[in-house]
Amino acid sequence: MLVLQSFLPLFLLFSSTNAFYGHGTLKCQFTSSHDLVYLEQVYFNKRLMVQYNSTLGKYEGYTKKAKDLADGFSKSKPFLEQAVKNREKCRTHMDLVFELQSHPGNGNKHNFMYTANHILCLLSFFPTVEPSVRVTPVVRQGSSHQAMLACSAYNFYPKQIRLTWLRNGEKVINYVTSTEELPDGNWLYQIHSYLEYTPSPREEITCMVEHSNKIAVGTALLFGSFVFVAGLFFYKRTTA
Repeated sequence: MLVLQSFLPLFLLFSSTNAFYGHGTLKCQFTSSHDLVYLEQVYFNKRLMVQYNSTLGKYEGYTKKAKDLADGFSKSKPFLEQAVKNREKCRTHMDLVFELQSHPGNGNKHNFMYTANHILCLLSFFPTVEPSVRVTPVVRQGSSHQAMLACSAYNFYPKQIRLTWLRNGEKVINYVTSTEELPDGNWLYQIHSYLEYTPSPREEITCMVEHSNKIAVGTALLFGSFVFVAGLFFYKRTTA
C-alpha cells in the first residue's frame, strides 16, 4: 500500500502545568489506480479526534465533543465539497506516482518524491468559501451626516477578511464603523461595515472586500439624493 501524507500543525498551547498540541493530516492511501481512500484526520495530544474517510463520505468523531464537531463538518456543504475535490486531486496524479515508483532509476526517485509532495501541496484541509457582498443604503436618525451606506459580506471562510471604503478612488478612514467577524453557526462568517457621508452629486463610493487573495468590489453611484448600487465581481489579486 502506498500512502502520501501531509502534516498540518494546527495549534500549540501552554499553561503552567500542561501543553496542548493539535495537528491534522491529509492522506492519499492506495494500492492501485482503482483503489483509493482519501483521509483527513485531526489529532489532539496525539489522540485521533475527528476523521473524514472518503469511503464513508462523512466526518466521524471519537469523543462526545468531537462527534458534535464532526457532525457540524458533515453538515457543512463547503467542507464536504472540498474533501471530494481533494480526493479527485489524489486520483488525478495517482497513475503518475505509480509509474515513477515502479521505475526508481534514472533520477526518478527524486521525481517521485516531488510529485508526491506536489499532490499534497494541492490539498487544502479547510476550504475557501468566497463571501457574497452587498452594499445598501441605510436610514439612520440623529446623525450629523445625511446618509449612510452598509457593506456586508456573508457566508465566507476562513475568518480573515478586510473591508475598505473608497470615495472617488481615495481610501476613507473617518466616519467608518465595522463589526467583528460574526459566526453564522454553520462554520461560516459574516461582517458589516458602515460609512456615514454627506451626499454630493456624481460621486462614486466603493466597498472593497479582500478575502483569500481575491477581491470583491461593490460600488454606489450618487446622483443627488438618489443612490444606484452597481454590480459585484471577483477577481484574483495579482502580485508583483
